Amino acid sequence: MHALGVRLGRVLRAGDLVILTGPLGAGKTTLTRGIGEGLGVRGPVQSPTFVLARTHPSLVGGAPLVHVDAYRLADAGELDDLDLDFERSVVVAEWGAGLVDTRGSWLELVIERPLGDAAPAGDTEAEDIDWSEAPVEARRVTITGTGPRWAEETL
Repeated sequence: MHALGVRLGRVLRAGDLVILTGPLGAGKTTLTRGIGEGLGVRGPVQSPTFVLARTHPSLVGGAPLVHVDAYRLADAGELDDLDLDFERSVVVAEWGAGLVDTRGSWLELVIERPLGDAAPAGDTEAEDIDWSEAPVEARRVTITGTGPRWAEETL
């Protein structure tokens, strides 16, 4: 997810909107960290869950990254209240489908995380797993560009 984000970050520019959809643990924030690295912004890029939005200024003279967690927003009006600079920033909105996709162009990434054989709760063997040694789960990412910005862009 991080490597995909780096590749995207190198293509994104001021005014771009990226909407991320996927279940908890799918890699939305990891992807956004990669986007931040590709853009060359100041980090660390962390989940904005409790602050709703974080701005990461560019370290290389490019567009800043605005990272939004729209999960707790009721509607697009609450998003407008955040007074985000959509025109001069790259805005990445986790859980933003339906709230920020009213703009002329946006890129939507839907992340699917396959559910493997999960151990039942209380399984002591599962509790003893060293997750730092666990294999990385595959993700399926569907990228859809909407609007004139993405009509001819190749990712």
